[in-house]
Amino acid sequence: MPIEKPQDIEALKKRHKDLEHQKVTSEANFKTATDQLEAIKKEAQEKYGTADLQELKQKLQAMKEQNERHRAQYQKHLEEIETRLAQVESNCANPQAP
Repeated sequence: MPIEKPQDIEALKKRHKDLEHQKVTSEANFKTATDQLEAIKKEAQEKYGTADLQELKQKLQAMKEQNERHRAQYQKHLEEIETRLAQVESNCANPQAP
């Protein structure tokens, strides 16, 4: 670390004032972040019954898996409809006499 030359009292006062400003700003930012974290935890607790990060990750994974099952079922259902529709269209295009 380089040795700094001695500063006069005015320069030291300015440094002190700047550091005090940084401290106040940092404290305010910390308070805001803490308040936001508490609000998010409260919301998670209300919506999902927990604010624990691991439990929330597990719930998210379960929701993704459930969504994928629903999507696959929906796709299968649409494919069945398309197959039946194609059969109806085929029957209409080639009617057979009874």
